Amino acid sequence: MTPATRQKVLGLYRKVLHIAKNWQSASGQREETMREKEYIRNEARTLFRKNKNVTDPKLIKQCIEECEARIEIGLHYNIPYPRPIHLPPMGLAHKQGRTLRHQEKLRKISKPIYLKSHDEIS
Repeated sequence: MTPATRQKVLGLYRKVLHIAKNWQSASGQREETMREKEYIRNEARTLFRKNKNVTDPKLIKQCIEECEARIEIGLHYNIPYPRPIHLPPMGLAHKQGRTLRHQEKLRKISKPIYLKSHDEIS
């Protein structure tokens, strides 16, 4: 990892922790605010620790883009949790074969960048 990339990653981590520190839930209830703050901190720790040994520049760039997207979406909607997506069902593909693999590939491609790591840690 280049020093510039390292600084960017550390800056994103600090930004997420700063957001968690100053977070206010949409409802304004104290318990909900505390739950959401804790979620933000735990999610950041989990994802940053999971990706600490990543060395591939393309994968590092993808992780940075995902982090930035999740920050922007969370701040915009004032919801720290990943936004749900509505993918079409798998259809009538058989349990194995080319059609199933093709549908799985399409589902993977259509998943938004801000949810790429969500299913992996859930």
